[in-house]
Amino acid sequence: VQLQASGGGLVQAGGSLRLSCAASGRTFSSYAMGWFRQAPAKEREFVASIALNGGSTGYADSVKGRFTISRDNAKNTVYLQMNNLKPEDTAVYYCAGRQGFYRNVYVKTDDYTYWGQGTLVTVSS
Repeated sequence: VQLQASGGGLVQAGGSLRLSCAASGRTFSSYAMGWFRQAPAKEREFVASIALNGGSTGYADSVKGRFTISRDNAKNTVYLQMNNLKPEDTAVYYCAGRQGFYRNVYVKTDDYTYWGQGTLVTVSS
């Protein structure tokens, strides 16, 4: 499985962006998907996750209520809608995938098998 993230850019604080992650292959619907981010000199951290059928989602406390993860299995794509962005959201955002099970969501980097190349989000104050 290859993952291609896109949609990053420069936005002012309070603005919005939508990230997309397109997956190759015909088994996307069997994968749980996640978004992570890594700011300069910091560890990669969990942002959001969605179960293989979209029935369950999970969020980091820092983004809860502002970010929404969703997926379109017909388009082999997972999205991250980011609203009310803050300067501390500035980071490279990565999408990740792994074999999913029912409604399970996954929050650790070690849980994931496949990773995209990352897309940079910069939020100015």
